[in-house]
Amino acid sequence: MKNKHRDKIVVVGAGNVGEAIAYTLMVRVQANDIVLVDVNADRAKGAAVDIAHGTSFHKQVWVRQGGYEECADAQIIIITAGIARKPGQTRLDLAKTNVSIVKSITENIMKYAKNPLILVVSNPADLTTAAVLEASGLPANRVIGSGTSLDTARFRYNLSTKLHVNVEDIQAYIVGEHGDSQVAVWSSAMVGGFPLEDYARQVGVSLDKKEIAEHTKNGGAEIIGLKGATFYGIAMAVSTIVEAIMKDDSAILPVAHVLDESFGSWAGMAVSLPCRIGWEGIEACLRIPMNEEEQKAMDASIKVLQELWAQVKQQ
Repeated sequence: MKNKHRDKIVVVGAGNVGEAIAYTLMVRVQANDIVLVDVNADRAKGAAVDIAHGTSFHKQVWVRQGGYEECADAQIIIITAGIARKPGQTRLDLAKTNVSIVKSITENIMKYAKNPLILVVSNPADLTTAAVLEASGLPANRVIGSGTSLDTARFRYNLSTKLHVNVEDIQAYIVGEHGDSQVAVWSSAMVGGFPLEDYARQVGVSLDKKEIAEHTKNGGAEIIGLKGATFYGIAMAVSTIVEAIMKDDSAILPVAHVLDESFGSWAGMAVSLPCRIGWEGIEACLRIPMNEEEQKAMDASIKVLQELWAQVKQQ
């Protein structure tokens, strides 16, 4: 039975990403109570008040700063806290630091929340998702990583510009790691119900798959190089996941969660695949059709994650 109380979403981390997510949730009226939690209470309060002032021009949504006790009756808890990668810092060092941060956050959440639904955004998103699941003891379907949701959005956008077609008509996925080993699944991509290759041929467009995949993978780094940070894209990606949960949509989205034994050698690792999402979290994880080359790339991507996760767990 669905919770009939006031819809509440808690966002842990009031940095650029957390603030952008809170603002997007408010604008889209996806909850009527949005709480920002941060170790820097002043930052969280300032962000909350700034967003709240804008509700005068929009809809009545409560946006405020609070503590972990607010997690007790939240429908969704979103973790965005973590540090950005510094110059000269290795990927492993970043992973160890942020995994430690999200574990501490999860312990604080679980002091108050019973069977919460947690959405993990902190990078590296796959490893932090696995860490939250481990620290929380929750069922895997209730710990969802933003994973390759933004990578997929970038992929579809890049394809839409090359093919001169509405991005909503493109069905194509990035799967695997939210990172350098991500896999673009070309073989099952569709445009308006047509296989991608068939559509491109009919409209006379030649696709440079390698260039598009690289542009997709490096999209975040490109934005960071230009403006120092990226946060609007991930805010929209998270908002879309939230919408699927709050509306019980059973929408299919590419997100990360820890796979079960039915996935064989992939089991036990948080990996992004298309998942059906509703009120209880992940309802089903789907095996996307891949050709042999894509399958090998996917195996390699998961091996990268498994090796990094093993090193992180040694700390």
